[in-house]
Amino acid sequence: MMQVTALNRHPLKAHGRETVERVTLRAGQSMPYDRLWAVAHDASKAAPGDWARCLNFTRGASSPQLQAITAKLDETTEMLTLRHPTRGEITFHPDREQAAFLDWVRPLVAEGRAAPLDILRLDGRGYTDSAEPTLSLNSLTSHRAVEELAAAPLQTARWRGNIWFDGAAPWAEFDWLGRDLKIGKARLHVSKRITRCLATTVNTDTGARDVDTLAALDQLGHRDFGVTLTVTNGGEIAVGDELELI
Repeated sequence: MMQVTALNRHPLKAHGRETVERVTLRAGQSMPYDRLWAVAHDASKAAPGDWARCLNFTRGASSPQLQAITAKLDETTEMLTLRHPTRGEITFHPDREQAAFLDWVRPLVAEGRAAPLDILRLDGRGYTDSAEPTLSLNSLTSHRAVEELAAAPLQTARWRGNIWFDGAAPWAEFDWLGRDLKIGKARLHVSKRITRCLATTVNTDTGARDVDTLAALDQLGHRDFGVTLTVTNGGEIAVGDELELI
């Protein structure tokens, strides 16, 4: 049996991860509160209220220390708490208290990179890496296969995935493109493979690049890990739910 083992969201794109036990998905939307906000830098061309490519935002691929941030969101107040091993903790509202956050995060941005300038919000779909609102599905057995190729233990947080599952053969998810899944009360469509970047080479405990995950994937002839999902029928999903191909 294939089973959901973890659900993760990233309220502020590339700035912290959070684990949740259950979430209610809505058709045509990404995971609620996932990438709801993003940090635009001083070279960004992103317009408020419009989706934009990840190059317009501060991200872990170019500033690896961002990968060590963890997050906790209060859904009632939308107050966001971020923690980092060298910067400590900050609690703020991303819509109203950008200045405090920008002061906190600047030391984590790599030298020579565009400076963080503002926080943008995109309700309903969030600033996912794909032009359409998506979630990501990652396999624990595929993760273990990458660990074997890299000859090193890897945190699953490196992949910044939404839904983690176990119980399938390694890389079986690549054969599901174009098919539909049932998880809990939701139905999802498997749309495409996810090509990975330098962010995955970063240790999410320390913020330092330590394992060449891309070289490990190169041994397979690609740099893909996980697949994107679109929600076709909404509903609640939870850790422990069975994942079924339909």
